[in-house]
Amino acid sequence: MCISWDIQRHYRFSLRAELVAFRCYRVRAGIPAGLRCYLRRVTTAARHAVDPEAPNDSAVEADYLAAPSHLVAEVLDGELFTLPRPRPRHAHTAGRLAGRLRPFDDPGEGEPGGWVILPEPELHFGPRPDKVVPDLAGWHRERLPEEVFADDAPGAIQIVPDWVCEVLSDRTERMDRGLKMRVYRREGVSHVWLVSPTLQTLEVYRLGANGWILPGTYEGDGTARMEPFDSLELSLATRWHR
Repeated sequence: MCISWDIQRHYRFSLRAELVAFRCYRVRAGIPAGLRCYLRRVTTAARHAVDPEAPNDSAVEADYLAAPSHLVAEVLDGELFTLPRPRPRHAHTAGRLAGRLRPFDDPGEGEPGGWVILPEPELHFGPRPDKVVPDLAGWHRERLPEEVFADDAPGAIQIVPDWVCEVLSDRTERMDRGLKMRVYRREGVSHVWLVSPTLQTLEVYRLGANGWILPGTYEGDGTARMEPFDSLELSLATRWHR
């Protein structure tokens, strides 16, 4: 991407000005959390406008590593997001869905297999990196090497999944539909499922040449063949009911 000199000069000036303001205010009075978040967001945007592959701010990385275990921490476009762990209904839906997909991940005789499906994996995308935790993610088995499961392997996976599922809630839907879908598109995730336990709907998205395509939205208690697991009919009812 080519950025004109005027734009580069503007963002470099903005970055220097924000950093000076940040340091001066910290020396004089300490920084309230809201102002610290605002300054970090502005400086991150300025750095990434000049260099889209600039690494995450060191303070963002430090806060990510320091996030308590009862929160789900993610870094998207250089900004840290923390949310409470999923509510029981959310977790139950994700668990039921993983169970219905067992024939693809752990096949019995005559079942399709061919996939590795993981709950809440930590995914690192790109040079910054973005750090994303979907509810479920799946890879074609040949794309995920055995080294990923070694005892001394890193906790994060850097191989882009072929499929991701996000279970929507009032706390996550805006980010799941917006920022995370843009990250998945940028990284080339082939399919995304958005599942709403409240509306009892499952939306299937396929990545096309110009963005996301919606092959189907499924609802109620029927059965359906849903990409990319359309070699089997899957029941919808077990996703919504205990």
